[in-house]
Amino acid sequence: MSSKSLIDYKIFIPALLILIGIGIPLALYENESLEMLNSIFDSIVSVFGWGYLWYGVLLVAAAIYFSFSKYGQVVLGDPNEKPHFTMFEYASILIAMGVGSTIMRTGMLQWTSVANDPPAGVEPGSAEALLWGNAYSMFLWGFQVFAIFVMIAPAMGYVLHVKKRPLMRISEACRILFGNKFTDGWGGKSLDILFLLSILTGAAVTLGLGAPIITHNLSALFNIEVTFGLTIIVTIVWVILFSFSAYMGIDKGIKRLSTMNMYLAGLFGLFIIVAGPGVFILNYFSDSFSFLLSNYLNFSLNTDSVHLGEASHIQSNTVFWFAYSATWAMLHSVFAAKISKGRTIKEMILTYLLAPTLLSWVATGVLGGLGVHRYLTGDLDILSFIQEEERMAAIPQILSTLPFGEFAIMVFIVVALIFLTTTLDSTTYTVAAYTSTRDMSRFEPTKMLRIVIAAVITGMALLLMRIGGLPPLGVVSGLMGLPVIVIQFLLIYAAKRMMDKDMAWQYNTRNNNYSKDERTVS
Repeated sequence: MSSKSLIDYKIFIPALLILIGIGIPLALYENESLEMLNSIFDSIVSVFGWGYLWYGVLLVAAAIYFSFSKYGQVVLGDPNEKPHFTMFEYASILIAMGVGSTIMRTGMLQWTSVANDPPAGVEPGSAEALLWGNAYSMFLWGFQVFAIFVMIAPAMGYVLHVKKRPLMRISEACRILFGNKFTDGWGGKSLDILFLLSILTGAAVTLGLGAPIITHNLSALFNIEVTFGLTIIVTIVWVILFSFSAYMGIDKGIKRLSTMNMYLAGLFGLFIIVAGPGVFILNYFSDSFSFLLSNYLNFSLNTDSVHLGEASHIQSNTVFWFAYSATWAMLHSVFAAKISKGRTIKEMILTYLLAPTLLSWVATGVLGGLGVHRYLTGDLDILSFIQEEERMAAIPQILSTLPFGEFAIMVFIVVALIFLTTTLDSTTYTVAAYTSTRDMSRFEPTKMLRIVIAAVITGMALLLMRIGGLPPLGVVSGLMGLPVIVIQFLLIYAAKRMMDKDMAWQYNTRNNNYSKDERTVS
């Protein structure tokens, strides 16, 4: 097969051209475009904020329905086929993909945004505001966001592993709804271009905004300034790592990095508890968890409609968080579908709902608890610091209060860098698989194609970082969640239609005579 035929240029080139056409003008007129886009987004929030909140709740309901109904027992693949990964490996890959380095930032600092701008009637910086802050951080990494990430996966997994369709695309999953003419024509191409556009946009923003997590810690560690040159160096190292991991593939690259980082992150959390204020962290985690459970419906559906002032951080950020998560929904679901061969729909959905949620809550309790303790004891006035300085600079300030502070910063850099890598190597692999013309039900995308995709993502991110276009592109990424939400509900219905038509709950269920955690022989 020639190299030209390895990639579907009919969807890849239009998506790339649209991204360039949007990104460069926004970058050249950053202030004006950011003001305009924020105005548009604020208008959407003011009108449809309630809709985004119900969107998250409905997807959790759909996840529960698919998991515990007759559809939950449907196997994604041959009913006698064993899962390729152990449950620990499978959960680790989904955690690395679903959570990534963002938990390192939000876990450490998200509570400060709420403590400085708490819900109506709560005093900023008060004990109650601190509880709202950490509980809200845990809520952000809760069932709604992971339901958003996974609920396209049943349709994609069924198309790929049961129907054995060669192309791993959204359009293929919609074939049962719209027919062959739409799917094979420009209707299907438009859906696939939208997928690529949303993912390339999100990946460029992630690459650009992820670098400061590393650069500010390096700045504190070596007492150097954060410059564009330092950002370039960090980005190049990071690109080499995620390109190599994507090049090695899921088994030799993504799986090994993901599982290794679970152990490393666990040891880092244990170090903070032992060397830091362990008793306070455990107590504060218990209080935060209790506060979260007591206020979960409040977080999920409250719009502060009877308070006529400006929306608090919780109200505005929740809507943006769900909108931005919707942008990533197709990527997460396509990747989850790809690695779920041999798993039941119930196993896939519940693993994605529970494993990342539990790890995120623990990470938020440990990282957030450390920062709150330093604020309460007066060691660091973190709430004032983040209002006056760059937010990412607060992370090394907090870590440096630990015994062996420099060691803590170094380990944080390594864990964050690996998390960043496992996010983008999965992204690179998925985009390569999506644009590939090979049979994805049987093969992996070619290694050369993975490198090409990594180069495209890197080039766009560096260009926009240099000319200053990442903030407006981030808002565009959030706005793109709107059409994705429509597609999401269509694909949930498509999954049901396909399984109903095939009566899959009768003919594609697992034989119970083997251990579900056994691995296949490679």
